[in-house]
Amino acid sequence: MALDNMRLEVMQTVEKDVDSFVEKYLIPVEEIWQPTDLLPNFQKENYMDELEQIREEAKELGYDFWVVLVADMVTEEALPTYESWLMDMKGVDQHGRDGWSKWIRHWTGEENRHGDTLNKYLYLSGRVNMREIEKTTQYLINDGFDIGTGRDPYKNFVYTSFQELATNISHKRVGQLAKKKGNKMLAKMCSIIAGDEMRHHLAYREFVKIIFEHDPSEMMLAFNDMMKKKIVMPAQFIRESGQGIAEAFENFSNAAQRLGVYTTFDYIDILKKLNDYWEIDKYTSLTDEAEKARDYLMALPDRMSRIANRISIPQDQHQFKWVEANGRI
Repeated sequence: MALDNMRLEVMQTVEKDVDSFVEKYLIPVEEIWQPTDLLPNFQKENYMDELEQIREEAKELGYDFWVVLVADMVTEEALPTYESWLMDMKGVDQHGRDGWSKWIRHWTGEENRHGDTLNKYLYLSGRVNMREIEKTTQYLINDGFDIGTGRDPYKNFVYTSFQELATNISHKRVGQLAKKKGNKMLAKMCSIIAGDEMRHHLAYREFVKIIFEHDPSEMMLAFNDMMKKKIVMPAQFIRESGQGIAEAFENFSNAAQRLGVYTTFDYIDILKKLNDYWEIDKYTSLTDEAEKARDYLMALPDRMSRIANRISIPQDQHQFKWVEANGRI
């Protein structure tokens, strides 16, 4: 109970600056981009030209690419799960409009545009089975996801700090691959979405840094706990129709690693970046348990690198229901 009370006090202290976080890391509705800015505008005379451009450029993208793009889109579309999860943290008034609930609602509003944009692009491309994808999205929302954080805001903010940067990397790399294939429209979409994810990452890592200043030992233990469990991506829980939960993830992950979109080495690099930004090596007066946790976190990147260097990536392509083997329906 004492630990819960301390977390609540820290959350209330950080909450006093939420308005400044919203102003610094999020963009007002009237100023930020919207999906229509990046997609064919059907109210314009030349919409058919833009639609034809999407369909022609899409022909150059391979099977693994479509699998990764679909999985990225589906995890963005499962946003209702993520909002309800963050709203349930200790210290958040889920019925409020100010403080932490304001941040979560505004963050959700920005994130919502990502799924909308990629969903429309996939639909217009004509290269994927949208009905199967829509079922996968509904399954992911229905099933929910357990990432091992409970209602603990310390653990939740470690997760979002990590996950937002991972998403930034994935969208950015997909955009780079699209650009190499001459797909300028999709490249622009992914690049702009990646920019949003980076802003969100910068905010969440700042929340953790501030918490470290107020409650270093407990924040260190929460960080340690999340890394021992491993940061489980939302895509961990995707499934195709007729399959059990998470059966699709390994095959999607293999496709992402084959393309170099998101790899084990990216995971390790994110951990290094968080260790450095939070300066975990500089905290003093930690409890004995927190000191051990810090030692574990400092040694973990090298330990993971040694393991990663011995692992080979499967080259066999799994046949997803989302995409035909040749990338065409």
